[in-house]
Amino acid sequence: MEFKEQLKKYQEIINTELEKYLKKENCPEKRLNEAVEYSLMAGGKRLRAILVLVVYKMFKQDYTEAMPYSVAIEMIHNFSLIHDDLPEVDNDDFRHGKPTNHKMFNHPTALLAGDLLFNQAYVVISKDLKDSTSNIQNKLRVFNEFSNAVERMICGEYLDTELEGQNISTKMLEYIHENKTGALLKLSVRMGAILAEANEEDINKLSAFADKIGLAFQIKDDILSEEGNPEITGKPVGNDKEHNKCTYVSIFGLQGAKQELEKTINEAVQIIEIYGEKAEFLKQLAIYIKDRNK
Repeated sequence: MEFKEQLKKYQEIINTELEKYLKKENCPEKRLNEAVEYSLMAGGKRLRAILVLVVYKMFKQDYTEAMPYSVAIEMIHNFSLIHDDLPEVDNDDFRHGKPTNHKMFNHPTALLAGDLLFNQAYVVISKDLKDSTSNIQNKLRVFNEFSNAVERMICGEYLDTELEGQNISTKMLEYIHENKTGALLKLSVRMGAILAEANEEDINKLSAFADKIGLAFQIKDDILSEEGNPEITGKPVGNDKEHNKCTYVSIFGLQGAKQELEKTINEAVQIIEIYGEKAEFLKQLAIYIKDRNK
């Protein structure tokens, strides 16, 4: 199966699973639940959720055990997007080509929809822990890493917002995005490996791969903010420059950022060469991150 077909198939699997958690009953907080659904089912790439399943499948075939953690990471990711778009943070009007949550609903509703998604992720994981009769220690380890990665993501977002408009070092820029963008991507890979009972050498090797694609993902985002097609990205071009954000493009220039992206992806692919055919989807995913247009 071609990579894009596989990717689409995984996206459909994740979307079908997420739909099971939507609350559609007629209740006083119905509008809040609609706001949650609006963002959760807006059609994102689902890369984090997919990484959990793909890495799990490298070691065990049936990824049913990993599904709750795949769902939870997607809920956390969407919580972060709703809050990132708020006026106090990035102040974005569009995401995925549609009005952002606070534009579609209102500011308090968007804020609380993000809070609800954040909490729901922990409900999903805690329910799986309550119902599990095996692999408990690995699941507890995953729960701990999950909580720590969410904290790092929030700290990265804080620094990105707090240092906006300031001249910062390349080292600080890397630190911000290692946390803001990289923490959840790395978590996704580690959760899949730990849940599948991979050994520590494999977990560490796959973590190194995740570090590289996390960095590449952010560099590509910075490039798209500079030269992407807003009709495809669903976001206005030039937002980073308008907010005087320090990005890989502002530090290295557009061409330099593209060279950094190419180098980082090559390093990511090299790390997982040892797994051969088992890691083919991960290799193609790394190339997809480099070549994506949204």
